[in-house]
Amino acid sequence: MKQLHFQPIEGKSIEIIETIAQTEELASLDPDMWRTIRVVIEELVLNIVSYSGSDYIDFEIQGEEDGYTMRFRDGGVPFNPLEREMPNVTLPMEQRQIGGLGIFMVIHLMDTVEYAYVNGENVLTTTLRHKK
Repeated sequence: MKQLHFQPIEGKSIEIIETIAQTEELASLDPDMWRTIRVVIEELVLNIVSYSGSDYIDFEIQGEEDGYTMRFRDGGVPFNPLEREMPNVTLPMEQRQIGGLGIFMVIHLMDTVEYAYVNGENVLTTTLRHKK
């Protein structure tokens, strides 16, 4: 399991995303799986940096026989993105409300997405299984 710790400084999101995306655990992924995980990392890091108010992001990734589990922790304002009303993607673009599409994508791209607020931390755990 790889563990990384970051200070979520505004303007450093890309650097954080690139560091995570270049971990050894992700280097051997097939291109489709890597792209999916990359989108999820981008969405979650950008949201934590932009909205959480936390002074840190802890990231863990664990490769498993059947896939990968990623865990994002921050000490920001308690926020369960899974309780947010999901956007209605069937509406025409001009009728859709702004916001919420990122977590919608994360939920639909990953096999599991779980949230918990534990010991003063937001903990979001995502799992993506290898396709057979």
